[in-house]
Amino acid sequence: MKLGIIAEPCEQSFIDAKKRKLDVLEFCLHPTFGMDKSLKKLEVIRGLKPYIKRYGIDVAAISVWATDKIDEKGNLIKNELELGYKLIDAANNIGCTNVVTSCNYVEGLSYYENCSKAIEYFEKLIEYGKPKKVKISTYNCRWNNFVHSDMAWTIIHGHLKNLGIKYDPSHAVYNEGKYLAEMKKWAHRFYHVHLKGAMKINDKRFDDPPIGMDEIDWGKFMAILYAMKYEDALCLEPHSENWEGELGEKGIDFSINYIKPYILD
Repeated sequence: MKLGIIAEPCEQSFIDAKKRKLDVLEFCLHPTFGMDKSLKKLEVIRGLKPYIKRYGIDVAAISVWATDKIDEKGNLIKNELELGYKLIDAANNIGCTNVVTSCNYVEGLSYYENCSKAIEYFEKLIEYGKPKKVKISTYNCRWNNFVHSDMAWTIIHGHLKNLGIKYDPSHAVYNEGKYLAEMKKWAHRFYHVHLKGAMKINDKRFDDPPIGMDEIDWGKFMAILYAMKYEDALCLEPHSENWEGELGEKGIDFSINYIKPYILD
């Protein structure tokens, strides 16, 4: 397994990762960017190849969060599909093998229809990425995404044998999911993993502290990954508003030092 972190696509991220003896980085597109800014950010990502070579830090994944892929009539949104293709092109350009995406749920359609349209969208990305050796994964965050747990995975991933899962146990913790049971059933389909702490008090979300200060059983989590032969990236996702600035940097270092003994490669 390779340890990394979500970061901004710039040289400083590679410098920081090298200092922390990390292996990989992950770059993300946010829905607030809009199409123009997303395309500009992809151009920045495509230009990172010299830093990858200079610092010896690979890019494990390029991810896009929470954008609509299906319109209210059940049609694929052309611009979003084209953005998906450009994500794959950018990944291919820098030697990244994993693109992470999602699919929104359209209330006017049945669950079957939503699954059918999601399959159509993911299938197009998988076929486009295949000759470029770029894999497609869905994430299990609930943010404008219904492909996040067993029922959807059973239908959609059951049909698309080459569609992976980007897994983050914190989303299961906050949404009554049983992350160890989900992992036992589905970790063989994990293409990418996020490490983010989760803490509830009185059954309500309290904070996303550094891993090791939270309630997730990271020992069992890692044991299942080993049992399921997971060999890909583990990317830290600093997420808490309470852990920013100098404290946030210390939290990242704490997380790295906490998880490294579990990485036996």
